[in-house]
Amino acid sequence: MKKIIIMSLLATIMIGGELDFNNSKSFDTNTSLSLDVNATKNPKVYAALGDIIYGNVAKIKKLTEIEEFKSFSEKISNYCDEVEKAKEIGFEIERGSKSVDELEYLNTLRKLSKDNDYYIRSVKSAYHSSIEREDSMLFSEIVNSGLMDTDNHKDEIITYYLSHSMDINASGVIQKFLDDENTKSKRQSYTYEQAKKLREEAKIKRIREEDKKKQAELEHSLAEEVKQKKIEIRENQKKELFN
Repeated sequence: MKKIIIMSLLATIMIGGELDFNNSKSFDTNTSLSLDVNATKNPKVYAALGDIIYGNVAKIKKLTEIEEFKSFSEKISNYCDEVEKAKEIGFEIERGSKSVDELEYLNTLRKLSKDNDYYIRSVKSAYHSSIEREDSMLFSEIVNSGLMDTDNHKDEIITYYLSHSMDINASGVIQKFLDDENTKSKRQSYTYEQAKKLREEAKIKRIREEDKKKQAELEHSLAEEVKQKKIEIRENQKKELFN
């Protein structure tokens, strides 16, 4: 009889423990899910515009940690504040508040969208500049900023990394690309001499592009000078006719 009572008690304790564990697990899962939903929730009003702006604001804010963008710190800070205010207005409209103007909110989003596009263009410009100047730190920071279409530049990013691997600590996007099977085989086939050759070819290409740019600027300057001379000659001829 005692044996049966003890076994019943043990069974009750085990079932109770399992229920507590399941309840705890369910609570943790629901809490995590709730946090994830809240973290990604944006106003549904004009979401096509708003989602892009709200999705990029944290990444734009992190640009101030990059040396190239530190001079933009105040401008970026103000932009982030404006985005947060706009988001709150969006939620107010969603709640049915009559104290906010929906058209004004749309115009605010349009303005913020232009600012967002400006920072995206600045990131693209910094990316190309980092390659031209062989600034590997800036290259790595920009590639991992989350503000450029890295998949579209995958081959270029891998090529730059392979020819500058001594200067770059592979992480984030670069590491993801390196983990790709096709990239692994390409990486293994690279030798020091090939990497050196790539750097030299890139350098020669940059020098040629700079020379072309300077030549075009010189030709434009000469053309303007000739044009100005012709104007001066015509003006002098007019003066001579009236004298």
